[in-house]
Amino acid sequence: MELWFSEQHTPDVKLSIKVERQLCGVESSFQRIDVFESPEFGRFLTLDGYMMLTEKDEFIYHEMMVHVPMAVHPRVRSVLVIGGGDGGIVRELVKYPEVERIDLAEIDEQVVTVCRQYLPGVSCGLEDSRVHIYYEDGMKFVRRKAGEYDLIVVDSTDPFGPGEALFTKEFYGNCYKALREDGIMVNQHESPFYEADAKACMRAHKRIVESFPISRVYQAHIPTYPSGHWLFGFASRRYHPVHDLDGERWLERGIETRYYTPRLHMGAFCLPAYVERLLRKVEIHEG
Repeated sequence: MELWFSEQHTPDVKLSIKVERQLCGVESSFQRIDVFESPEFGRFLTLDGYMMLTEKDEFIYHEMMVHVPMAVHPRVRSVLVIGGGDGGIVRELVKYPEVERIDLAEIDEQVVTVCRQYLPGVSCGLEDSRVHIYYEDGMKFVRRKAGEYDLIVVDSTDPFGPGEALFTKEFYGNCYKALREDGIMVNQHESPFYEADAKACMRAHKRIVESFPISRVYQAHIPTYPSGHWLFGFASRRYHPVHDLDGERWLERGIETRYYTPRLHMGAFCLPAYVERLLRKVEIHEG
């Protein structure tokens, strides 16, 4: 008998992946956590039945969340990661020797425990001495901070359940306050393709535009995420994501990547016309 994992992307669309076996299935205080083994995508993590990452394509998401802001900001020393208990964001951050401290605020300790056991290639950076893990609500954690971070990476789940508070205007305003005067915030911005996802994307963009003087959206192709077309938000108190990109400086670091390059960085901010229209509706309304 064949086993398949299926995730409903819309009432009329499903993504199905053939499963060889289930490696883990636990109920935490916050959500259902599962890890499966598949022939095509390797091991993959789901939360409450929603795909979070697969071994085969997670590098795209994590590289685009980290290397885009790191190639723009000239001196990142202190970083806050909100969510991201799988460790993928941290794995990319620890490649930078100039980063002195990485605070990880993850609400669900079980996510970290499961990923350390079953996804060591993703979670390996959590062992770095610069990483400090706080098992608490990211919304409450960032509320207590002021002017502490050069970079905040919001690696949230979708805007419902435990991740819902990480898409509010109050949250983005608190991130703004937690950043130093030239700080950058990046977040996952959902997909613009299906109608319900596009509405969530517009809501997030509206709230970020209200909070930051510079706010731009960029994109990547992630096969296992709804529609495969995924957006990210770049919000800053000072730096423009394209004009202030220093590609040569980034290349001199010699960091090995599988997706990100400075040339790709520039192209990622060139959005399809339908996405530009979606975002312009929000920006014009705010203007």
